[in-house]
Amino acid sequence: MLKSVFFRTAAAVTAAASLWGGEAPAADAPAKPNVLVIVADDLGYGDLGFQGGKEIPTPNLDRLAADGVKCTSGYISCPVCSPTRAGLLTGRYQQRFGHEFNPGPAPDAAQKIGLPVEEITIADRFRAAGYKTGLVGKWHLGNLPEFHPQQRGFEEFYGFLGGAHPYFPGSPQNNPILRGTETVQDPEYLTDAFGKEAVAYIDRHKADPFYLQVTFNAVHNPQHAKAEHLERFKEISNERRRTYAGMLTAMDDAIGTILGKLKSEKLDQNTLVVFISDNGGPEANGSTNGSLRGQKAQTWEGGIRVPFVLKWPAAIPAGGEFHQPVIQLDVLPTALAAIGHPVTDKNLDGVNLLPFLKGESQGAPHERLYWRFGPQTAIRQGDWKLVKATGIDAPQLFNLKADIGEKTDLSSAEPAKFQELQTAWNEWNATLAQPKWRGAGVNANPNRQPGAQPRNRKKAAEAPAT
Repeated sequence: MLKSVFFRTAAAVTAAASLWGGEAPAADAPAKPNVLVIVADDLGYGDLGFQGGKEIPTPNLDRLAADGVKCTSGYISCPVCSPTRAGLLTGRYQQRFGHEFNPGPAPDAAQKIGLPVEEITIADRFRAAGYKTGLVGKWHLGNLPEFHPQQRGFEEFYGFLGGAHPYFPGSPQNNPILRGTETVQDPEYLTDAFGKEAVAYIDRHKADPFYLQVTFNAVHNPQHAKAEHLERFKEISNERRRTYAGMLTAMDDAIGTILGKLKSEKLDQNTLVVFISDNGGPEANGSTNGSLRGQKAQTWEGGIRVPFVLKWPAAIPAGGEFHQPVIQLDVLPTALAAIGHPVTDKNLDGVNLLPFLKGESQGAPHERLYWRFGPQTAIRQGDWKLVKATGIDAPQLFNLKADIGEKTDLSSAEPAKFQELQTAWNEWNATLAQPKWRGAGVNANPNRQPGAQPRNRKKAAEAPAT
């Protein structure tokens, strides 16, 4: 397997280098910034202090936001885990290559379920630029050998391949913790372990430019919190919410440890740090999305709008807010521009945000943002959003500047705007691929027209996908 890993990665590195029109640059280029991308799982939009949350202290994430730029209209391209990660790694709407839904719970060799091997990942591109590349945490982009992170540009991997994992050592599970391709014993509470692994990675590569992606499974189910954290939040009467608070606290602590390591090694000033969640919070895990309507697995704002922070003291002024819509697809071109390798191929949907965050470019990075998740759809253009989501029979139009909670449908009052957005979404939809597999936990048939309403609306309104 190691041989096949080498040849696939070598091909991807060559392809990535060709997109810059030359050979891969030397690894020892001076003053290269590091890049750290941190992804939370199922995080509620309203649960962080810098998002207005009061109940659960998140001092480390609040400090990150204060030292960076908070994107107040930050989005992800799907309201569930795996497709969002596919978009993050490629900088492309994942529906373009059929990765519309979560993979099923088990590998399916016949369907080859996973991030298509033809797609060039952000890790491939960083390796082509001479960077060390590492992934700590949840993968959820395919269980088969050809989809393994070390086949997709990551030189080092510590984590699990599936969509969820218990937090305590010794919990029964069929989705083991791996170091590379070797199974290892769960050493401790998993969020703590991921934080320590990220610190160890930074320690190993502090002399090298690195791309490190830390994808916590917190605060995704199962609901497992440490006793000390449950005690800290004993005043929260709702058990689910109390456990969630403990899990979020553990993640905030781990992130603080990682950021502290950057500072102690004097790497913090020249490291681009990105923090996002993979989707909105589901009610089932005790999260809250604040004033947003909806939750995970829905194209309402509560499913697709997420906390979104970028920090790079050497280049981005601290303490600002950016109000134009951005999306996780922008992470790839932004990060590559930061290291001096702007992407020139035309297939990306993401945009380099640096000129906007530095104040060099005015206006909006995107004319429109789009969503398709089986029968659910959305498009945002400026302040306007047209959405078809769980609980409604036909698309509805909202002005998010005046109505972030999506309460007042303006379809009848603004028929021209309704038609403009519907036409734009239809044109985008015509460029997409059919889903490569049936949605796990969503009532959608990939053989039916994408965007069509499900036949069984009652079933479509059930609990969000995991």
